[in-house]
Amino acid sequence: MRSPPLPLEQRIRQVHEQLSAAERRLADVVLTRQQALLGYSATELAAMAGTSKSSAARFFRRLGYAGFEEFRQQVREQQAQTSPLARMAQVQRSDTALAQLQAHARNDARRLEAWASDMSQQTLEAAIPLLVRARRVGVLGYRHSHVTAFYAQALLSQVRPEVQLLNEAAGREAEQLAGLGDKDLLLAVDLRRRSTRLPVMLEAARGAGVRVLLLSDAPVSVLAGQADVVLRCTAAAEEGLFDSYVCAISLVNYLATAVATQSHSRAQARLARIEQLHAALGDLESLA
Repeated sequence: MRSPPLPLEQRIRQVHEQLSAAERRLADVVLTRQQALLGYSATELAAMAGTSKSSAARFFRRLGYAGFEEFRQQVREQQAQTSPLARMAQVQRSDTALAQLQAHARNDARRLEAWASDMSQQTLEAAIPLLVRARRVGVLGYRHSHVTAFYAQALLSQVRPEVQLLNEAAGREAEQLAGLGDKDLLLAVDLRRRSTRLPVMLEAARGAGVRVLLLSDAPVSVLAGQADVVLRCTAAAEEGLFDSYVCAISLVNYLATAVATQSHSRAQARLARIEQLHAALGDLESLA
């Protein structure tokens, strides 16, 4: 049985270190415009990257395509396959509901194990101090990324002060971002299907001197160039209707725990104060 072709992002990741400067610019253009690639010719993509059409042709061959037309064909097929609507036609269920749930759980367990095994110790050690030392932490995530961003703000705000979800109030990102500067951190969540708004926000944050910690499911993210640290969290799920965010949620839970551990006395004092306020407000159900 013929294996399915490698996704575009995976192809770029495999050869990224061998790409020339011009080819890397073209890779950035392609990754940034994935949802609109079918609207561009090879000449137009080359022009946007500031390179020649012949360089673009070499780039597509380096990715393993026979030429630009084969590249376009796979992009067309890949876009059709990533929407829940398209994937619904591929999902066939003949087992019992319980068997389906158990298979689903096994898939997520395998996904978590593989993701954790691939995580870099050096990357984690670079990420955690950013969250501990920042004066303020802004959290940002659109579409499906918003759930993970919301969870990150909810957990981090329990173990450190000044954690704010920047896109909580629709259309108020500019006002929220204006409060961040060079002593602050932007925690950005970048999961497919991606919003075109996130790159603009990261660029604005970098322009203000804000450091950036990026959580991304992309094997090669064009946003990585705007981030101080990139943490990968696999989301693509070939076997289901929707992507799985168990890795992203687990990563956020781990990061909040690590922040609490590294700032132990301050986190403990903050948690104690929060519990005192809950008791005074009587806003939580008693565990007794």
